[in-house]
Amino acid sequence: MTTPAAVTSPLFEHVAPAEAAIAHFRGRLGFETDPSDVRAALAEAAETGSPLGFVLVDTRSDAAWVQGHVPGALHLPTRRIAAESAGLLEPGTPVVVYCWSPGCNGATRAALEFALAGHPVKEMIGGFEYWVREGFPFETAEGVSAARPDPLTNVSSSGLTLGDAAEGAISCAC
Repeated sequence: MTTPAAVTSPLFEHVAPAEAAIAHFRGRLGFETDPSDVRAALAEAAETGSPLGFVLVDTRSDAAWVQGHVPGALHLPTRRIAAESAGLLEPGTPVVVYCWSPGCNGATRAALEFALAGHPVKEMIGGFEYWVREGFPFETAEGVSAARPDPLTNVSSSGLTLGDAAEGAISCAC
């Protein structure tokens, strides 16, 4: 298959050269991760018994935490990070933060607070909303459960597979 030599779409009237695009997207990967990648890292650490290599931090309010959170996450609302993070995390510990959803910038503000405190940090884009929508386990006072995966966020049987295929494993659609 060949591609046209000249791009004619108005979408590409103003487009960055490939080198700038590489720098931009490589840079975003330095600051962001997603629920599937975090789940894979958690599963690998649990499976192998190896250290996780980062602390997962839920930056939402106390009320949101009680409604559900990622198992194993540390609860530290954004407003308390500057005052409390030094007492909870060793200096320089890598951190992955999440808030509610893509419609919220709480995790972005939390990531900034951790960076100001000297931690390498990534934001889990999609937040807790997409963690649940992808069918990953979440924890409440009643225990650990999971929602049925949303077919709009988890549509492929190829790619990353977590769990037993016979039990309807979760797969990344990317």
